[in-house]
Amino acid sequence: MKITKKKLDDMYRSYCASYITIGGETCALIASEEEGYPCYMYSGKDFEKRETVWEKGGGCMSIIPIPNKNNEFLAIVDFYLKVSPSKSKVVWGKYDSETGWEIKDVLYLPYLHRFDIYDVDGVNYFVGATIADDKDFKDDWSRSGSIYYGVLPEDPTEGVALELLGKGYFRNHGYYKDYEGTKPVGYFTSDQGIIKVTPFAEKAWEIEQIMDSPIGEIALFDIDSDGEKELITIEPFHGDSIKIYKKTESGYESVYDYPHKIDFAHTLVGTTLRGVPSFVGGIRRENCDLFYIQYVDGEYKTEIIDKGCGPSNIMVVNEADRDIIISANHTGNEAAIYIVED
Repeated sequence: MKITKKKLDDMYRSYCASYITIGGETCALIASEEEGYPCYMYSGKDFEKRETVWEKGGGCMSIIPIPNKNNEFLAIVDFYLKVSPSKSKVVWGKYDSETGWEIKDVLYLPYLHRFDIYDVDGVNYFVGATIADDKDFKDDWSRSGSIYYGVLPEDPTEGVALELLGKGYFRNHGYYKDYEGTKPVGYFTSDQGIIKVTPFAEKAWEIEQIMDSPIGEIALFDIDSDGEKELITIEPFHGDSIKIYKKTESGYESVYDYPHKIDFAHTLVGTTLRGVPSFVGGIRRENCDLFYIQYVDGEYKTEIIDKGCGPSNIMVVNEADRDIIISANHTGNEAAIYIVED
């Protein structure tokens, strides 16, 4: 397997990595978390074409394409831990090939940090988590965060009527979307552990406690191909430990620890790389690794893709003849992709 890095741009405090499909083409979206800095879209076979989503933005935590819509997304912007009261909000973006991106406000929710959009029986639902419900200063963690949901209207600028799903989650930082069959489910992580959220169209959504130890981030994938998905975690919040857990009759058992020194681990994805089940992750400090883990010949094998880059977030896109790792390299202050080929 050959992995080739392509630096797309210098980008100070690069944070959000996502993508959208426009005209059948994968377009990478990478944005900064720093106030007054941009979000760019990269397209073309080698991602050589750059278009501006916004130039003077910032605080971008996530960008999520809207299911069953063409060329539209929602994004969190203006999320700044050091700013109180919080300015965090959701915006709607729509792309036109002639005029580019149009951005409009959808809703304001203080300290909204992670969100997604679930297609449940043909209806789009917004689900979002606040890292805390309020703060007096950046490192004030005395207040817990919450999880909210609501129907996303056809015109997102109408706003979303939010319902409280759960509360009492301190450092409510991590999130991962998975599927059970075709049904989306969400995993939220905090000092209270892992909360699984199951959406329904005709009844109240369900929450289930999966683990109760402090967890910073999570991803799921059947990495050993035994028919049961494993969990990979960063522990605790912005933690110094990465573990893989297998499900047993008595709960989840740790079967792997990341073998290299860690400081400020931040992002995890469950995916395939050229068809091989893999976890891909990033660490922002110490060696600032971008890495992948695979289960080979009965053992978990860890490979370093890049050092010194320090990804905040990554996204993996599987294409027919290659895979693309989109990486917001926070420590390296760059927008980058890694092309994975046979």
